[in-house]
Amino acid sequence: MAVVVVLLATALVIVIALLAAAVAAKLARMGGATYPAALTNAASTFAAVITLAAAITGALAAILS
Repeated sequence: MAVVVVLLATALVIVIALLAAAVAAKLARMGGATYPAALTNAASTFAAVITLAAAITGALAAILS
């Protein structure tokens, strides 16, 4: 049961990170950025969301244990 919850939470975080990256790329393109610049912006946004999720998970694990 716990494995299923972990897998669902991981999938949810990845989907949210992908959506945030897509929005960042779209906003960059609407702002006049080139495709490589928009992709770089999307990649950094994706990495930031994944890093934030990992930091929050680590903090919660430290608090709850």
